[in-house]
Amino acid sequence: MKRYLVGGAVRDRLLGLPVREKDWVVTGATPEDMIAAGYRAVGKDFPVFLHPQTKEEHALARTERKQGRGYHGFTFHTGADVTVEEDLIRRDLTVNAIAEDEDGRIVDPHGGQRDLVARVLRHVSASFAEDPVRVLRVARFAARFAPLGFRVADETIALMRQMVDAGEVDHLVPERVWKETERALSGDGRGESGYRPSVFFKTLHQCSALARVMPELALLDGVPQRAEYHPEVDTLVHTLMCVDAATRMGFPLEVHVAALLHDLGKGATPSGEWPSHRMHDMRGVPLVEQFAARLRLPNAQRELAVVVTREHLLVHRAEELRPGTLLQLLERLRAFQRGSFFEQALDACLCDARGRLGLEESDYPPPTFLRAAAAAAREVQARDVMTPEVSGAAVGAALSKARVERLAAWKAARPAA
Repeated sequence: MKRYLVGGAVRDRLLGLPVREKDWVVTGATPEDMIAAGYRAVGKDFPVFLHPQTKEEHALARTERKQGRGYHGFTFHTGADVTVEEDLIRRDLTVNAIAEDEDGRIVDPHGGQRDLVARVLRHVSASFAEDPVRVLRVARFAARFAPLGFRVADETIALMRQMVDAGEVDHLVPERVWKETERALSGDGRGESGYRPSVFFKTLHQCSALARVMPELALLDGVPQRAEYHPEVDTLVHTLMCVDAATRMGFPLEVHVAALLHDLGKGATPSGEWPSHRMHDMRGVPLVEQFAARLRLPNAQRELAVVVTREHLLVHRAEELRPGTLLQLLERLRAFQRGSFFEQALDACLCDARGRLGLEESDYPPPTFLRAAAAAAREVQARDVMTPEVSGAAVGAALSKARVERLAAWKAARPAA
């Protein structure tokens, strides 16, 4: 029995990056051998075992064969006769197909070290095309390693495009698509400097997969915007700039998702009409709901994305609003409810503003204005309007009236801009 460290642990060590978890491949052993050595079996689809001390995963070396569509259509073979080289050939990218034995000797039959030096993400073999999840994984790796200068090999992009054309990507289940997307948006939670999740979506678009898995986003490509508001002009370019802004500012995943989806309505704009018209936010709401339902987004992500899509244009104009309209906006943004929703909505709108070329945070006053407006409105509470004559359902109307009056006085007292 022989153990080999494989995959990301070897790749990251060779790149000088921190190794967060270790995966091992074992050759020359059977499941019975592993159990006898004290390992605990945990694998469902193929034999995986936890080391008795380190709890690190050890998988028996295996080969696989495609027998159906999608990424479930595989049969696996494990046995004491399967070599580490046979195991490595089934892996996705050459940089992930490097093994290291317990004496530190490298096993690299597919030129992974060469591609690490060249900063290239290249598929190992034609069997790459048998698993559509690899399209998403390559896009995610492209985003993760872009700050180090990595690019996807032209031949790998071409193979991914062939997979899309063959319909393989159509067999991806929604949960897996969104899981990979969440990991791309969050950078796997690593917080690495210079990370840009936009590369994930650009890579999917480059191989035509974006139109299959997220058609609402793909429709934004080439949609023009008014140059006085958006020097970047193209709506998809702007959207991806917003997502990158969310990463730079360290916002949570819900804000990333809202930034990603906030302009979907522009892709539904009739020909000849500027998509920056007030109607694009209303057109976007059903598209966000459609996107969220199809990919089964968590409720917290869906709710924030819907509200930001519907309200972001009003947020941008917050200082111009009359007190009554301002109060209604604050209520829809959940400014008077517990939790982080209000702040996350403001953060997503800030990402929209930062997604415009040259706009700095100090150039965007609406969040500060709305926080101050909410604080002023909160000075009036239900107890302040309750009287023997005002009770029950009438309290809500009286509270709203009093808060509108408070906002009017607060706005009047503000120094002129």
